[in-house]
Amino acid sequence: MVRALDIPRDPRAPAQARHLVDALVPHVPEPVAHQARLLLSELVTNAVRHGRGPAVRVLLDASAGDGTLRCEIVDEGDGFVPTARTRPATEPGGWGLHLVEALSRRWGVREGSTHVWFELGDPDEAR
Repeated sequence: MVRALDIPRDPRAPAQARHLVDALVPHVPEPVAHQARLLLSELVTNAVRHGRGPAVRVLLDASAGDGTLRCEIVDEGDGFVPTARTRPATEPGGWGLHLVEALSRRWGVREGSTHVWFELGDPDEAR
């Protein structure tokens, strides 16, 4: 099952991205869906804050049939180079890519773009 949605760039965008995951729960385990909601919230928030264009595109792909989920977030920004968090842990913000790194099986950024993708699987399985 594949889902795609162009979400208007506004403060409600992260919630809309989270709701897109709900239709996939029969095709992915709830722990995977839970992680996807968290990571989509973080990355869609980044796209709303730092990107450009009228919408943020969210693509979800659970078509492998093995409980894995691939998520992609695309906006019309200028692109960026992912960097490690440099703020103190007590300072809010800046946790999105750190969480993606910690929770996903694989992730990446398409070079020269603001197209971030990540893959999730059963969190109880070894990576």
